[in-house]
Amino acid sequence: MSEVREKAALAKQAAQIMNRLTTAQKNEALLAMADALLAEQDAIIAANALDLERGRGNGTSESLLDRLKLTPARIASIAEGLRQVASLADPVGLTLESFRRPNGLLVEKISVPLGVIGMIYEARPNVTVDAAALCLKTGNAVVLRGGSAALESNRRIVGVLRDALAGTALPPDALQLVEDPSRASVDEMLKLNGLLDVVIPRGGAALIRNVVENATVPVIETGAGICHTFVDASAAYEMAADIAFNAKVQRPSVCNSMETLLVHEDFAEKHLRALADRFRSANVELRGCERTRALVPEAAAATDADYATEYNDYIMNIRVVDGLEQALTHIARFGTMHSECIVTEDEANAAAFMQRVDAAAVYHNASTRFTDGFEFGYGAEIGISTQKLHARGPMGLPALTSTKFRVYGSGQIRN
Repeated sequence: MSEVREKAALAKQAAQIMNRLTTAQKNEALLAMADALLAEQDAIIAANALDLERGRGNGTSESLLDRLKLTPARIASIAEGLRQVASLADPVGLTLESFRRPNGLLVEKISVPLGVIGMIYEARPNVTVDAAALCLKTGNAVVLRGGSAALESNRRIVGVLRDALAGTALPPDALQLVEDPSRASVDEMLKLNGLLDVVIPRGGAALIRNVVENATVPVIETGAGICHTFVDASAAYEMAADIAFNAKVQRPSVCNSMETLLVHEDFAEKHLRALADRFRSANVELRGCERTRALVPEAAAATDADYATEYNDYIMNIRVVDGLEQALTHIARFGTMHSECIVTEDEANAAAFMQRVDAAAVYHNASTRFTDGFEFGYGAEIGISTQKLHARGPMGLPALTSTKFRVYGSGQIRN
């Protein structure tokens, strides 16, 4: 039996136990996991250093190395995420509907775990803990398959978490890590019908496309983030500059960072030069349309391919637009339905943007960087769904549940 199938089978067995655990038992396990991460942080950071060293040797970019890097502060934040998930209400076992039929049948609709979740993701070891926390809190078992770039980090983290679970009511086998770094392990997971109930991919466009196109197991699709900020004519300069700068520079390697800045022509005439200088001071490479380059000559020419690229790096497109309609058209063409922002003091334009933009999260006068489970109060997220079935946006605890009907009778038969 392959590693993938063996670990999925163990997770399937553990899921039968997970379904019986109380909220208190699950919370106790999560808190034990948080304590263990802090207690073992030196060993985790040492394992992470091996991944970073290998990444540098392979020419990995600094922005991607930043996604991979663990520090005491980041581990403390990850542990705090576990505690926050433990503090949240349990979405499992809730009675969502209850009604009695004319024939006397009592029908209840309740929330239940999905079962066994397969998680396929890339080089962000914090996702390992986030996914484990959310899946275990909702009574699901999880099979994790992280990217090869974070293999040593993930091995150590999962080992620490499983050791912590051994002292709780939660079965350690509910948390599995596939260590085979080959493409074959991903391909096998995608077809484990009967063992995996759902697969969730989280990463770049190529990873997500492979999962969506090849899986026979149901998929919850998390999307790439080609996010935009539209600065309208009425925008206050300081607010617009701060929001746009934060959306691009605060952490460019993540999916909710801005890739293209759309600027109303009136605002651009007054402020684009100063705004561009601020980005250049942060070593952001600028690419722009012809109207942008007339105001910022050092910007390289932007192409349609640039507008369709999720850089995850210190690179940004700028396009000067006639107004709201042209901005909406650009977003509809190049956006990935992730996160979009308008900065404006015009309430009518803000209302139109918020209504007409088709995205998981739409912002008025706030950075797209807030599209995040932690920031939305979910404690963590298993991904940001850009599809429309089952879940959309940051996927917290409720997104990892399904429903079943319980029907109580007194001998009724159907005529």
